[in-house]
Amino acid sequence: MSTRHVVVTGATGFVGSAVLRRLAAQDPRAVVRATSRTPPPAAPYGVRWMDADLADEQSLRGVCEGADVLLSLASYIGPDADRCAAVNSAGAAALVAEARRAGVGRIVHLSTCAVYGPGPHRGQDVAELTPAPVSPASAGRLAGEGPVLDAGGLVLRAGLVLGRGDRWAVPALVDAFRRVPARWDGGEGLASFVDVDDLARLIVAFALGDGAAADTTGVLHAHHPEPVRNRDIMDVLAAHRILPALPAEDRPWHRCLDALAATPGWVSERQFTLLARDHWYRADAAWELAGITPGPGPLSRIGPAAGWYRERGGAAPG
Repeated sequence: MSTRHVVVTGATGFVGSAVLRRLAAQDPRAVVRATSRTPPPAAPYGVRWMDADLADEQSLRGVCEGADVLLSLASYIGPDADRCAAVNSAGAAALVAEARRAGVGRIVHLSTCAVYGPGPHRGQDVAELTPAPVSPASAGRLAGEGPVLDAGGLVLRAGLVLGRGDRWAVPALVDAFRRVPARWDGGEGLASFVDVDDLARLIVAFALGDGAAADTTGVLHAHHPEPVRNRDIMDVLAAHRILPALPAEDRPWHRCLDALAATPGWVSERQFTLLARDHWYRADAAWELAGITPGPGPLSRIGPAAGWYRERGGAAPG
């Protein structure tokens, strides 16, 4: 097998870091060029770092030279609408243009199921949904998918990502539980989750795989095929002392929203709804085409990350 030359953007991020680890484990001979605005003080063995910023088109010149594969993993998910457009939309387009100029044969781009908007969503596949993003970050990420698809690449829309480095999904659940310390409408809401290392396995399988994995283009959902019930993830978080206690009561939805609004915190009503009500998407196809198993599920992966979560805002260790 010939040596693969892989470019990874967003390589110091939550998902990008996991992908670098997976690349090293799966193909130690791969030549990896990692790009980010803030390279780490010590690069992993065998990784060449390049300064690049998706918001600065000139900085992207040459990053894909000689590459076989581009893993486009960088994004901005903050509230600055101008930066969302510059990074997620214009930046993604400039990166793909550079990849096409350099003759890169394979492009895999990470997007998000948040492009579908408020829902509820109950098990639909990609073709059954019409994107309707409601935030600048999601709108920019949807726009950034277009150039990838035009280039014959693969877009992976992920659900909620868990694991060491997660600064949104579990922290949001903790903030919401602090403000609404109850079972939310019975805890029946279903959502799509994926462990970051399982997501990295999927991305690398599409990057380095042969056969169907190498030929897959278009848009796929990229999370565990089995949705997670809200009460189940909250029970696991409590068992690992990431939440201070199990929910003591069951509150109807309108009372949950009233309590959330009455107590200061950073999770919005829209985000709370995303976490607590049905937002799950069919994802069997991605794992089948990649030729790998999805693993036992994200709840089983929370334990190894529990200490990390507790240190960053969960319940104090006992």
